Amino acid sequence: MTYVPPTFRALHEGWTLTAADLAADAPEGLAGPLEAGIPAVVPGEAHLDLHRAGLIDEPFDGDNEAAQQWIGDTSWRFATTFAWAPEDAARHDLVAHGLDTVATVTLNGVEVARTQNMHRSYRWDVRDALREGKNTLVVTFAAPVPEALARAERDGVLPSTNHHEYNQLRKMACSFGWDWGIDVAGAGLWKPVGLDSWSGVRIASVRPLVDVVPGGDGAPEGVLSAHVEIERDGVAADADVPVVVRLAGPDGEGHEAEGVVPAGATTGVVTVRVPGVRRWWPLGHGDQPLYEVEVEAADASWTGRVGFRTVELDTTPDAAGAPFVLRVNGETVLVRGANWIPDHAFLTRVDRDRYARRVADAVEANLNLLRVWGGGIYESDDLYDLADEQGLLMWQDFPFACAAYAEDEPMRAEVEAEARENVTRLSPHPSLVIWNGNNENTWGSVDWGWAGRLGGRPWGDLYYRELLPGVLAELDPTRPYSPASPYSFGDYRHPNDERYGTMHIWDVWNREDYSVYARYRPRFLSEFGFQGPPAWSTLTRVVHDQPLDPFGHQMLVHQKAHQGNAKLERGWQGHLPDPATIEDWHWTTQLNQAHAVRFGIEHVRSLTPHNTGTIVWQLNDNWPVVSWAAVDHDEHRKPLWYALRSACAPRLATLQPRASEEARAAAWEGIDPDPDTLALVVVNDTGERLTGTWTVTREAFDGTALAKATLEVDVPARGAATVTVPSDVATFADPAAEVLVAVADDPGAGVAPALRHGAEVVDQQLDVRPLRIEASPVEGGCELRVTATSLARDVFCHADVVDPGAAVDAGLVTLRAGQSAVLRVTSPAGGDPAGFAAAVRCANDLLGGGEVTAAR
Repeated sequence: MTYVPPTFRALHEGWTLTAADLAADAPEGLAGPLEAGIPAVVPGEAHLDLHRAGLIDEPFDGDNEAAQQWIGDTSWRFATTFAWAPEDAARHDLVAHGLDTVATVTLNGVEVARTQNMHRSYRWDVRDALREGKNTLVVTFAAPVPEALARAERDGVLPSTNHHEYNQLRKMACSFGWDWGIDVAGAGLWKPVGLDSWSGVRIASVRPLVDVVPGGDGAPEGVLSAHVEIERDGVAADADVPVVVRLAGPDGEGHEAEGVVPAGATTGVVTVRVPGVRRWWPLGHGDQPLYEVEVEAADASWTGRVGFRTVELDTTPDAAGAPFVLRVNGETVLVRGANWIPDHAFLTRVDRDRYARRVADAVEANLNLLRVWGGGIYESDDLYDLADEQGLLMWQDFPFACAAYAEDEPMRAEVEAEARENVTRLSPHPSLVIWNGNNENTWGSVDWGWAGRLGGRPWGDLYYRELLPGVLAELDPTRPYSPASPYSFGDYRHPNDERYGTMHIWDVWNREDYSVYARYRPRFLSEFGFQGPPAWSTLTRVVHDQPLDPFGHQMLVHQKAHQGNAKLERGWQGHLPDPATIEDWHWTTQLNQAHAVRFGIEHVRSLTPHNTGTIVWQLNDNWPVVSWAAVDHDEHRKPLWYALRSACAPRLATLQPRASEEARAAAWEGIDPDPDTLALVVVNDTGERLTGTWTVTREAFDGTALAKATLEVDVPARGAATVTVPSDVATFADPAAEVLVAVADDPGAGVAPALRHGAEVVDQQLDVRPLRIEASPVEGGCELRVTATSLARDVFCHADVVDPGAAVDAGLVTLRAGQSAVLRVTSPAGGDPAGFAAAVRCANDLLGGGEVTAAR
């Protein structure tokens, strides 16, 4: 936890930005202003200062990315002056919590240090460099793109998946661009900087590690082991330092223990026991009580928060391979997660409120875990604090992604330093349940042709098998560790084998139809996804091609995946009709994204307990772009988000093809039989058993029942049940005109109906005008009562077309004939209800372009 002591004085005022070495291709007219200097904001980044000064246009707009590449080729200098007077303090340290990235720091012309890692902080004793009165602090950053290239030329190019040599620097990999990310590699003081003036003893760090053990009375007992590291000013070197640790429980109860850091030592451990502790639980498993922690060492103090829980990872081999089972407090957690990328390409634009809105996006989509992906950063305490409070589990990758990394110095020392600092910093957070060594590097070392390119050089495996697990074993053995994602947890196994550990599925999207998801039986699916464009208002805010076209120049600037829009077109083939207009293209591709991911999640969750988790790629965007995200950069929930909310519901019913016992008995050894039956699969990710009857009906689109059956379903807590649907009900007589619907007879069962269509939308005989809409104004927006006169698939209101700030509480609602739903629209701009009614679409209308009927 990043605790800022009261002795810290921030130096955030009066900064200027100049070009220390302006790129040769910088636009004309900038040399003068950048030699004189422009105001700079700290914490901040050079791109943002240039934009505020009017020297560059909005980086995300149009094709400005290409026009602003000179920024990453420029060396930038940040400077400020501040007043200082000698005080009683014995030590005066300059502290930089985050410098991005290769920097030289001078104070009053004296070189203080050189740095090369944005993922760690720095502290320097600057007593001898300070002057009474005016002081000048200067931080000069090497141009990141040429610096990375120069290191590659000096030390040797290492395989990566980018046009820049991002793996040469300990800098956020995706700042150099990604297949969803803008290339804005820049420089800046991205975290606080200041002076820390102190005497006697300083608390350097606290690792409040927790455990839960059986108490004497059988109730759980919490054990807090506070590992306290101090620094002495020299005067106090020969004295014992008393340490007091206090806990304040969620109900106001207090606990306290004392200890000591012996003379000459810098570390000590104080243990606090909490009888009858209230355990912290993941979302959906219980409450999230948090305990306030206060540590005093002599006159120094530290405060933080913990939650008492245990966590373990089970990869013990079984008959099917090896699972990947997370357990918290001994209970299996069936993961329903999403991958997380930095929520803005410019990290200093992400404040606690924005983090809170993304956490709400995750929780309200029925997700229970976020995986912090390895091409980003060790995430902020703000995100982890919010996750602690909500019970949202966090998986943190170490920042290594899709590349080989040097194992020699100075890279190795920097990796160890950043790992030690961030493992310590994040140790208080109960939401953090697993550390992961890398993203796809282990897989890449096997499948991506690295061997011939490495020429015998190591590729980073030492970090994932030795250094990082060693740091965790020393500093935080309370959390499990996975060397990579994907990873198979065994020698001589392919890293991306579906039978073992974690798996990534990327043949779907890159080359295969999304129906191919059904061929897989992963034990744990930690990456998969499908692309779609952002909301219409987000897209058109930054793309200005005339006419707007999927393959227009600016559109493709905002599509970073290789042949991305061609893959979108291939992806809807056989599922949805070819769009007639750009508006139809937008709706088609958004809808296909939602269909693809929902299909994948429902299939994989239906494999419970063989499968214990899915983590979709990805929750969020870092700029306005066509991508895999469920929530776009302007914070609109795409149709995919609503599909996630449905497919990730704690209780899920889905109709899935299955092989009968007869088919299995007749199959050749080692060959999975083709499905010859249809089954109702009910997944119950709650703590209560679910029993009852279900009615399964095959009906025409006008609601006429054609066949019906009643099924008995009994689902254990945190489990699944599979019941075969009678063939006379499951078999479509006219696949283009019929739908199968399974409904729990108990309306309080807490599980939505399951639908299975006899054909894809493109081949269905759907009414292209199946809706009546009544629009009524209400305070803060309007209500849309939508009624279906025939089966209406995936009703969705594109509210942002009317008001870019508008939001809708429901989406992708499929209505059977005669059913109604109310869509509640909030509109800060006070959009016209009739406009919102006109913005309602459904899958049906793609077949004929018919407008909905809006009754007012």
